[in-house]
Amino acid sequence: MKPKIFIDGSEGTTGLQIHDRLKSRNDIELLQVAQAKRKDINERKKLINAADLIFLCLPDDAAREAVSLIENDNTRVIDASTAHRISDDWVYGLSELSPMQKDSIKKAKRVSNPGCHSTGVILLLAPAISAGFVPAEYPVAITSVTGYTGGGKSMISLYETPGTLLTSELNAPRLYATSASHKHIPEITKYTGLKTTPVLIPIVADYPQGIQVIIPLDLPGAREEIFKTLQTHYRNFQNIEVLSESPAFAASNINAQSDKITLKVLGFDNKIILTAQFDNLGKGASGAAVQNMNIMLGFNEYEGLLIEGK
Repeated sequence: MKPKIFIDGSEGTTGLQIHDRLKSRNDIELLQVAQAKRKDINERKKLINAADLIFLCLPDDAAREAVSLIENDNTRVIDASTAHRISDDWVYGLSELSPMQKDSIKKAKRVSNPGCHSTGVILLLAPAISAGFVPAEYPVAITSVTGYTGGGKSMISLYETPGTLLTSELNAPRLYATSASHKHIPEITKYTGLKTTPVLIPIVADYPQGIQVIIPLDLPGAREEIFKTLQTHYRNFQNIEVLSESPAFAASNINAQSDKITLKVLGFDNKIILTAQFDNLGKGASGAAVQNMNIMLGFNEYEGLLIEGK
């Protein structure tokens, strides 16, 4: 019998992307809520409890409410919100984090999907901190440039609706979360192993998809060791490539429309620049969610993902 899948919040950007990825698969059964009843809590509750696995593509409070509607021990959850990302009762859905993480996801009833900025930072720093080449006390400062689709339907509409008068500000990259309290910081701190709270400088730019996380480091003798550590850690993952060539330019959208992630260790001597380039709607959201579903249901981890060309 095919596992039944329900996407709660299928009208949002991530939910729509997950639906588009799953609608043609013949190894699952998608449960659909009628348009007129998509906000009907009783209808949602019925589908949640009829499903083998649900995706929560909802704001944090709505995601918590959806979990409270589960009345059986069979329904498994992948939550794309921030609500449960640092909860000890949930498994963090980043299979590349450690050799044990994939097995933890496979066995889990509750999986939290990582944030887009967090994904790049954690993949770059966690192995290097674990190996001791980046001190856990290092004062990390992160710049992360993302396409405007990361802002959801309202921001996409602002940039793309015909007839919308784009101001000069929208035609340039824009810094946001200027209070330095971005919602991804707690999960970054927890899953990298940092003992100091990093500074995250997120920038939304005037292109649709693609994200580049940039982390400068000043660590004598560490560049080659960090590169070797990342190469070794990710050598068996089909979706990750680790490079050290220094290009003239490093575009933030090189992996748009893909589920591949490119990690680079750049710089010279003790001056190091770590970068992660991927799709904010792919590995940064819906692609990661489908990858987690595949693991949880015993499918090939990369089924339905776009990772050609590694």
